[in-house]
Amino acid sequence: MLLLPILALLSIPFCIAASAQSAHEKLVKLAASNNGVIKLDENTYNLITSPNRNWSASIHFTALDPRRRCAPCKEFDPAFNAVAKAWTKVPVEDRDSHFFATVDFDNAMGVFQKLGLQTAPVVHIHPATEGPHRPASGRTTPIIYDFANGFDAGPLAEQLSQFTPVPIPYKTPINWPRIGTTVGVLLIIASGIRAFLPVLRSRWVWAAGIVLTSLVMTSGFMFVRIRGMPPSGANGQWIAAGFQNQFGQEVHAVAFIYGLLAASFLMLTLITPYQTNPSRQRLQVYLWSAVILVMFSVLVSLFRVKNRGYPFKLLL
Repeated sequence: MLLLPILALLSIPFCIAASAQSAHEKLVKLAASNNGVIKLDENTYNLITSPNRNWSASIHFTALDPRRRCAPCKEFDPAFNAVAKAWTKVPVEDRDSHFFATVDFDNAMGVFQKLGLQTAPVVHIHPATEGPHRPASGRTTPIIYDFANGFDAGPLAEQLSQFTPVPIPYKTPINWPRIGTTVGVLLIIASGIRAFLPVLRSRWVWAAGIVLTSLVMTSGFMFVRIRGMPPSGANGQWIAAGFQNQFGQEVHAVAFIYGLLAASFLMLTLITPYQTNPSRQRLQVYLWSAVILVMFSVLVSLFRVKNRGYPFKLLL
């Protein structure tokens, strides 16, 4: 009578081994049927994270249902699937030692509640607890993936490769849209060179560019950029009091005044003297003289704002 209990006790290790073997075979079939990603529910989650396992697993917790409005979940899901698909290219003996799985909130709410997860996406890496792939440190608790490098597949594959039997053979796919856009832009530039070449060779174009750049720089553009000054004041004021302060709109105003004054003097000295019609010449003299007087009056008014207490003015 004692023989049967003894045989039953001796058969327990073999039953446990057979159970573990059947669990592993089930996980292999589930991974092969879905491009390397196992869709987990509460039962299969307990299966893949069983305490006696000779395999490791990367488990992705997500909430892809549109009702959850989880934008990061939708952004990260393609990256996780791409890394899992790359793992299917590994030789069988290594591939079947690590599994990629996804737990969706709506399919396994109990798992989220048991783990206390309140956010998604989250990735847990479960090391093997026994067998040749058990980590040397002996750690069996899950390792949480750090999303500090973003949601891209490249950093994910690099980090997960530290816990897989062999590195994950993931390669960033060729960005054909970017290449097509670059080629299209180059073709447009190449076709437009002939049309724009005479413009670029014109000394007047370069002269105008240099004059405009000089006006903007002498009006305080770099002062505003370096100090990070706002476009205008809190009350809408666009001229800052004091010589150590300047708003962004003040640069445009001062550059416009300087440019108009310079153009007025050029018209009086280069264009007006060569007018053959006396009436037109007289009109231009009056016109540009008035512009100079008004613009200098505005410039002095701005100087009075900058230098509080300046007593002089022209017209304004």
